[in-house]
Amino acid sequence: MSPLRFRGLDDEPPTPFWQRFSTHILLVAIILAGLFAARDKLPRWPANPPVRAAATPADVTAPAPEPTATPARPADLPPCPAVLARAAVPHTIIPERPRLEIITYTVQAGDTVFGLAERFGISPETILWANGDLEYHPDDLRIGQELIILPVSGVYHEVKAGDTLEKLAEKYQVSPESIRNYPLNQIGAGGELVVGQKLIIPDGVKPYVPRRLHRFDVALPANALKGSGAFIWPAQGYITQGYWSLHRALDIGAGTGAPVYASDSGYVVFAGWDDTGYGNLIIINHGNGFVTYYAHLSKILVSAGTSVLRGAKIGLVGSTGRSTGSHLHFEIWQRDVQRNPLGFLP
Repeated sequence: MSPLRFRGLDDEPPTPFWQRFSTHILLVAIILAGLFAARDKLPRWPANPPVRAAATPADVTAPAPEPTATPARPADLPPCPAVLARAAVPHTIIPERPRLEIITYTVQAGDTVFGLAERFGISPETILWANGDLEYHPDDLRIGQELIILPVSGVYHEVKAGDTLEKLAEKYQVSPESIRNYPLNQIGAGGELVVGQKLIIPDGVKPYVPRRLHRFDVALPANALKGSGAFIWPAQGYITQGYWSLHRALDIGAGTGAPVYASDSGYVVFAGWDDTGYGNLIIINHGNGFVTYYAHLSKILVSAGTSVLRGAKIGLVGSTGRSTGSHLHFEIWQRDVQRNPLGFLP
């Protein structure tokens, strides 16, 4: 008799592969079919969406054709800088307002009339005309001196008995209205002037009064050297103040003790101290109508009554007399007329 056997899982025949996964395959197929069927119902977005302007009430009721624009792609964009620069900030340039008051300025080392005029925006003549004796001695600046500085170019006039607007206008070559209407003058509607009143004459000018030549009536000896008329530079340095209407000379900046040379051969008619502002001064008569001045010297190396050759060392640069810094003040006179040295120097 055969032994009894129990039937187990291992005793059943194997199920084919397709039968075991048929349910899963069918489910996936149904899902794909549904998606495919719904594809045409999904909204489609263009690759380059149009740019739409903001809607207005008119657009709502009657939409107008919409302009389209192609958006920038990454390749079309400019490269981004590694460092971002600050954008320029617009600002308003405020113009410089004109000065409307008279000021008092204290002279400092190195000041010149021409430099001060440029600094305050007025003419050099205006400074000289407003400051007494400086008009006749423009080199008489001294450190610590107080100067009147007008707000505009012109003349500063103190009213005297008999002055009228018409007379002042004629004297200073301006119109009476320019004097009357200048705000600082405070002239009444009737145009009456008060003796002692100070007036600013805008754009007024004064006639030039020639500076007197230091006359040394010394007869030149027969053997005195005479100049050739060909001048050389009397010192090495730089021009600190040139020749202009009320400074008819040349100022050559150089260190104290720098050599000063005779600009041409001639006869020394003066060598010593001058009280009018020149300080230590040498005057050479060249015997041909020309006379030269060398002023503000720290030391004089020649004596009056001697002849010197062109290029001879006659003194040392300094700052004596009325001077605000070390320099040589050089003048050329031709028959009592001051000439521009630059017109004679090489």
